[in-house]
Amino acid sequence: MECPSSTSSQGHHVNGKQSIDPPGPATEKNGPRHRPLTPMRRCHGVLCLVVMLLTAFMMMVYLSPTTTFLLRLFSVHYSRKSTCFLFGMWLALWPFLFEKVNKTRFIFSGESVPPKGRVLLFANHRTEVDWMYLWDFALRKGRLQCIKYMLKKSLMKLPVFNWSFHLIEFIPVERKWEIDEPIIRRRLSEFKNPRDPLWLAVFPEGTDYTEKKCIRSQEYAVEHGLPILKNVLLPKTKGFNCCLQELRSSIDAVYDITIAYKHRLPTFLDNVYGIDPAEVHIHINSIQVSDIPTSEDEVATWLIERFRLKDELLSNFSKLGHFPNEGTEGDLSTLKCLANFTAVISVTGILTYLTLFSSVWFKVFVVFSCVFLTVTTCYSIHLPQLIGSPEVSARPKVS
Repeated sequence: MECPSSTSSQGHHVNGKQSIDPPGPATEKNGPRHRPLTPMRRCHGVLCLVVMLLTAFMMMVYLSPTTTFLLRLFSVHYSRKSTCFLFGMWLALWPFLFEKVNKTRFIFSGESVPPKGRVLLFANHRTEVDWMYLWDFALRKGRLQCIKYMLKKSLMKLPVFNWSFHLIEFIPVERKWEIDEPIIRRRLSEFKNPRDPLWLAVFPEGTDYTEKKCIRSQEYAVEHGLPILKNVLLPKTKGFNCCLQELRSSIDAVYDITIAYKHRLPTFLDNVYGIDPAEVHIHINSIQVSDIPTSEDEVATWLIERFRLKDELLSNFSKLGHFPNEGTEGDLSTLKCLANFTAVISVTGILTYLTLFSSVWFKVFVVFSCVFLTVTTCYSIHLPQLIGSPEVSARPKVS
């Protein structure tokens, strides 16, 4: 693979060889907390987890058998549409938690992109929770219900959440290409119907950033004549290229997203307790699909160059404290967030009451539904459409 054009981020040359730069200042994760972890905030965190788990559990066990089993027999499209609508209602609780309860500021910059229906997104992976912050962007674009991810297969072992990952058709990967490639291609082939909105998010680094991983990435770059990056890892290009090959003719755009934080890199529990982060900065670049090369080697070189530009962007963020061209997105509507929260909590409350205090048949249904969800998740079962004519699976390519 040829090395992208040389820049200052490619390291220093010593005796004709590139030397490894230390990880950049944007990697610091032990800065001061935005808020102290008090007993009150611990109770806040426990309450948040209970609410999130209970709402997810009740909505899935009561509603998903209808949307993902019965309706899917007649129409895969309307099954996905109804499932994603319910998923989007629950998922919107998280941006509500981040922005309205925890008071985390989300600052968007770069390009102001239209709410396109079918998009491939790729982002840097600074922490374990980067993927959750994409929900705040998707919610502003009215696409929260159709966002999907490739995620580590180990996450499919999380109770309750693994059901939701399966129902909304996330793609679990082993991070071994010979195993993952046929699975990814098969699953992506099911996402080509232009009637189905799709925001597919991938993290080409393959893992979250740490200083040790950065050093290993830099050593690999030195050995192979690639850019020396300080704030991101060299991307793994095969997965991204596979997504592009399978979806190129059916997506509207590719979004290059760069995420950064001030002071401290947040964890999942930081969000639950409401102590971090103070700010999340998200920079968006929109790329026309026709501007991306088609051959595998050229796509690999193109993606590495995009990550070199990300590295520069993050270095400048460390110096300036912000990305260029801020203010491309406004704040979330508090009224809409409260209305959604009220609707989800109300439905959950009614279903919980029926389960605990009404007919025994509700308990029987819950048990049946839990067995159904466990079996379909464990064996990765997605039922085909059996009744009616097959639906369109691909958009004709515009010449």
